[in-house]
Parts: sequence; C-alpha cells; structure tokens
Amino acid sequence: MRWDEARAQAAYAAGLWIREGLGHALKRAAEQAPERVLIVDGDVRIDARTLFRQSAALARSLLAQAPPGSVVSFMLPNWHEAATIYLATCLAGMIANPILPSLRDRDLAFILNDLQSRFIFIPEQFRGYDYAAMLSRIEAQATVVVVRGRGHTPYASLLGDTTEGELPAVTVDPDGVRLVLYTSGTTGTPKGVLHSHNSIHALIQQLGRFWHIDAGDSFLIASPISHIGGSIYAFECPLLLGTTAVLSDKWDAEVALDTITRERCTHMAGATPFLQQLLAAAQRKQTRLHGLKVFICGGASVPPALIRSAAQHFDRTIFTRAYGSTEVPVTTVGAPDRADLAHAADTDGRAGIAEVKLVAASGDAADSGEIRARGPQMLIGYLHAEDEASVFDEQGFYRTGDLGRWLDEDYLVVSGRSKDIIIRKGENISPKEVEDCLVEHPNIAEVAIIGLPDAERGERACAVIVAKHAPGPDLAELRAFLKNLGIASFKIPEQVVVLEALPRNDAGKVLKHVLRATLLPPPTASV
Repeated sequence: MRWDEARAQAAYAAGLWIREGLGHALKRAAEQAPERVLIVDGDVRIDARTLFRQSAALARSLLAQAPPGSVVSFMLPNWHEAATIYLATCLAGMIANPILPSLRDRDLAFILNDLQSRFIFIPEQFRGYDYAAMLSRIEAQATVVVVRGRGHTPYASLLGDTTEGELPAVTVDPDGVRLVLYTSGTTGTPKGVLHSHNSIHALIQQLGRFWHIDAGDSFLIASPISHIGGSIYAFECPLLLGTTAVLSDKWDAEVALDTITRERCTHMAGATPFLQQLLAAAQRKQTRLHGLKVFICGGASVPPALIRSAAQHFDRTIFTRAYGSTEVPVTTVGAPDRADLAHAADTDGRAGIAEVKLVAASGDAADSGEIRARGPQMLIGYLHAEDEASVFDEQGFYRTGDLGRWLDEDYLVVSGRSKDIIIRKGENISPKEVEDCLVEHPNIAEVAIIGLPDAERGERACAVIVAKHAPGPDLAELRAFLKNLGIASFKIPEQVVVLEALPRNDAGKVLKHVLRATLLPPPTASV
C-alpha cells in the first residue's frame, strides 16, 4: 500500500479526509433523520433507519463467519440489497468488492481466488443468465449467497434480526483498504484497485463542491453499481451529501424519462450511450426535464456535438464532459456551468481536487502528452505490489496512459490512449479526433476508429460504424465528409465496416480489442 505522509496531512487539514468510516455516517443518519429515504428501487423505498438496521444485522452475520478485514464480493445488478451489503462491510470492518454482473466463469473465478473472498452475493438469475449455476461450476472457497432467489445460502437467512442491536466492537481504519475494484482488463490481466474510506470520502466532497449537489437532491443511477461511477452515487452520496439514490437495473431511455420526472431526479451521470438515448427519447416525447440540474458524461469518448445538442434541448440542465479512472476517479470535474458550453463540450474540464500534469515523451512537463494525476481521491495502491512498478512516477503521479493537451491553460482535452494511437506511414493518428468528427455525420449513430495491420502502411485506420439508417455511409462518403471538415488526408479511414452495435463493457467503454479481434483475419496455420 502506498503512503505519502505530507499529502495525507494536507488532506486531513483540508477536511477531505476524516477520522471515521462510512458506517459512522450511516449510524448518524439513522439517529438524526431516520425516515429520510436513501434508496429507491422500483416500488421499494428504504429509509435511513431501515438501511442501518438491515446493514447492522448483515454485519453481525458476516462477523459470525469471518473476521474483520475479510473480503465480501457481490455481483449484483442495481438492486437495493447491494447497498445493504456494501454498508454491512463498512460496519463490520470488512472489504467490499463489487463485481460487474456481465463477467462470467473465467473472470469471476480469477477475482474470487485473487482476493480470497469469503463471501460472494449473486442473483439466482438475471437477464436470462443462471448465476447460481455458474457459482456451482467455478472453484472458489467463498460462501455463495443468493439474493432474490433460491440455492446456496439464501440472503434472507443472513439478515436475521433487524431490530436495533449492538454491533460487535470493530475498529475501522479510515486509511485502510475498504474497497477493491478490478480494472476492465481490456489490455491485460485485471488489476485490483484499492481504495480507502478516505479516498472515497475525498471524492464525494469534490462532487458536492463542484456539481451543484444539495441535500435533498436525487441521482438516477443507471450505470452499474459495481463500477466506480455507479457505486459512489448509490452508496456514498446519500450518506455524505444527503441525496437519494434512484436505482435502475435495466436501461430504457423512455422509462428513464418517466423515472426522472416521477422521482424528481436532479442529477445523472453516465457514459455516452446513456446521454445519446436519453436525448433521442426526450426529443421524441418533446419533454425537457426542467428538474434535472446536472448530467455528467464520461467513462468513454464523449462527442462535443452531443453535449451541445443536449444543452440545446434540455434548456435548464448543465451538461459537461468529465474525465477519470478507477484509479483516480473524477480527475477532472468538467465545466459545470451552462454559461460555459464551449469548455463543457470541447474539453474534459478543469481538475477538481486532483493535480494534473502532462508529460512529453522526453519526460518533461508539456502542453500536450501523457496525462498524469494524483490527489486525495486516488487509489492507495494495487492488490499486488508488482502491478505498481511502472504505474507511478517519482512524484507519486499515476500514469494514466491517456494522452491530452491543455486548452486555455487549465482545461484538459483528452485526445486518446497512448496505446490507441494509429501509426500510418510514420504519422500518428488520434482515433478520438476522427471519431469526434464522424459522429456529426447525419447517418452515423456511433463510431469507433481502430488500427489494423497493413503491409504497406504499417497500420490502416478502419471506421467501425453503427448507422442510423441502412445501409450506412460508404468509404467515399466518409472521405468527402471529412475532407469538407478540413481533416488531413492521412487521418481519413481507409476501410469502413458497418455493425448493428459496438461491443462495450458495462461502463460504456467501446471494446476496441474485441473489434480488432473480430476484423483481423484468422492466423494462417503453420505446416
């Protein structure tokens, strides 16, 4: 685990870090505002008193079977039970490990064994998939607990007595590990990212400071709660900022419009597809959601044109891009001001509580280069120390692997991944630059630019497109469109593929390695 005493003391002095864990905030909420609704899950509404009692009961059951410091994994949709499990780990001094429900046998077995999880909470079935059967197949030492179903250990059996009772005396270290999230694994073996009570507390304080969050506000949470984005809005903000979490376990833009209106949701954050579909549904229904204060768009490439279109239609809502990672969540807070649409659309905004620097290939600070960040909300380390070897520089900055440039001195523009750069005849092509242009094409709903091996050029750029109307634009049409925008000829794609949908992970990020594997010819068998 990494530690810097000077930066830690500065975080404490600024109030970004405190001397207690999230469980204290839950107990305080139950005492001071017991009837305040914290979680909404369809027809289920859970107030502070109920959430505390359920979490305390579950914590007692967990501690009866495992010691403090044990890992509790849960692989659940956006269900209210996940909040109870998460908060029970806080009360029990254990470590929470949310896992994306889209993962299957191989990845799940890797995570459970890597962490030596003592418990894994799963649905019996979800979206037609049998999770209980999967857990019967894989080899793991964890106790399997089934939520909303049968088989293995029933969730209800661990809740027991939910009347008020004393918790076992557990010492909670606010600087110790309390949360492990695994990276998506799109570029290699997934890494366990470690966060503390305090790293997440600092993150939540930042949101309250910059995103116009007031007590009584509510978040519509469609992003998975097993991702850093969804988890903080669902589990942390209700206790630390006085909000309500409105959970959605199945994304449907038209249903979301009704939910935002009915539950008076003021905030939403999500990847590009959420905003694209919400905007399209609102335009069809001719509704403008005047109660929605802020929509933060991130987690994947965000076209500037989308931010502008959304701001034009939802004429009272702030829309802005933001940038971050599991390691340094919400590195930039965007430009959350309707009067500053240019920076909100064309940049990823200013840094919040994090320090951000750009480093050129020479290793010197520059106006463009690799994005590096550090701050009180950053990870405290990786599960395996060897994963840290090349990730941090000498000053403790996290090397993101992303490329960026400064605009107007302190607004960051993320230009792409350093590993995502296409090198064509020695010329570097940023896929994001071309993607941001092509998404404005009238017959392109989504686009991803990938590099494919080419004997003559080294790499060629391929535009993978989801068309609004069949059959979609061909190469000649794309070339004319981009030339009209003044794009250099060497940046124009040399191949076009039209698909019905782009492969994405649960955070909304396009899986370009999947596209490459799909489009590359199979290897020639050796004789």
